[in-house]
Amino acid sequence: MSATLASTPAADGYRMPGEFEEHQGCWIAWPERSDNWRLGAKPAQEAYAAVAEAINLSEPVTVAVSDRQFEHCRTVLSPSIRVVEISTDDAWIRDMGPSFVVDGSGGRRGVDWHFNAWGGLDGGLYFPWDRDERVARKVLEVEGADRYRAPIVLEGGSIHVDGEGTVMATEECLLNANRNPDLSREQIEQALFEYLGAEKMIWLRRGVYNDETDGHVDNLACFARPGVVLLTYAEDESDPQHAISRDAEERLQRARDARGRSIEVVRLPSPGPITITAEEASGVDAVAGTLPRRDGDRLAASYANFYLGTTRVVFPLLDERCDERAGEILRGCFPEREVIGVPAREILLGGGNIHCITQQVPARREGV
Repeated sequence: MSATLASTPAADGYRMPGEFEEHQGCWIAWPERSDNWRLGAKPAQEAYAAVAEAINLSEPVTVAVSDRQFEHCRTVLSPSIRVVEISTDDAWIRDMGPSFVVDGSGGRRGVDWHFNAWGGLDGGLYFPWDRDERVARKVLEVEGADRYRAPIVLEGGSIHVDGEGTVMATEECLLNANRNPDLSREQIEQALFEYLGAEKMIWLRRGVYNDETDGHVDNLACFARPGVVLLTYAEDESDPQHAISRDAEERLQRARDARGRSIEVVRLPSPGPITITAEEASGVDAVAGTLPRRDGDRLAASYANFYLGTTRVVFPLLDERCDERAGEILRGCFPEREVIGVPAREILLGGGNIHCITQQVPARREGV
C-alpha cells in the first residue's frame, strides 16, 4: 500500500541519501523498443542482463518488464533477480522512476517527479510517454513506500546529492525551457530543497557534449562521498568536451557544499570520441517522433555513468584505451568496494549508460 502525501520530504524530516550509502535493492527496466534499440533490442537486453547480474551480487535487483517480454526476461535472468510486470515506454528507470528519501527513524518514501521524455514536444526523445509517467508510482506500490508527488518536471539523472544537504545539477538541463518554463532558477532550487531535503545547490553549466538528455549531470559528474566529486575530463583541448569539463572543474573548485567544505575533484578520463557505425544505425527502426540514430553521430560516452552499489561499483567498459585507467581511479575512490567493468556500448547506443538504467532503493537506517 502506498499513500500519496500532501506534505514535502523536507517538512517531514526526510532527505535523499547519497548513492554511496547502503542500499536495500536496485531497479532496472527491460529494453525492447526497436526505434531506439538496434536489432529488436536483443543486444541491449544482453547488456542490461549483464548489468543486472553484476549488481545482484551487491544488492537484490528487480527488473520491470512488459507482459510481452516477461517470459523471455524471466528466462534470461538468474532466479534470484525479481521480475515484475510494469508497462514502460522505454528503459531509463533512473529518469522515470522515483527518487527515494529516508529519515532517521527507519522511514523510506519516494518522490514522483513529472516526466516528459526529456523535453516533451520541444525536443523530447519520443512520444507518447504516459506509461513512463506512471512508473514511479508503480515502483512505490511494489516497495510499499508512501509517495510525494513533486510539482516539477525532473529526471532522476539530472541531479546528484551528497546526502548531507547538497544538490548538484547542470544549468543546461534544469533551466531548459522544455522542462519548467514558468519557473525561475530560484523556484527550481526551492523545489529541489523541499523534495530532496537539501539546502545548497552547486550549478554546473553544461553536461557531456552531445548528450541528448540536455546535459544530465549524472553523465558528467557524481559524488564519490561528501566533499569529493568524480568528473569526466577530456584532456584534448581540441575536443569540445574539454571546455565543458574545464568549466565544470573550475565551478566545483570554487564551490562549497552545505557543510561548508571545499570540493575535491577527481578526474575520470573521457572515452572516445565514440560514434555510431553505419551498421549500428541501420539496425534501429526509423519511426516519426523518435530521435533518429544516424551513422557518425557522436555518443555521449562517460565513465561517470556508473552504478555505486553497497559492495560493488559497476562501471561501463567503453574504450579499450581508457577502460583500465577508469577502473583504477574508481578503485582508488572506493577501496572498500569491488569494482567491476561491464561491456556497455549497446547501452550507450540507446542514449545513456549504467547509471541511467538503474535506480537504487536505499536501506532503512535509524539514527541518521
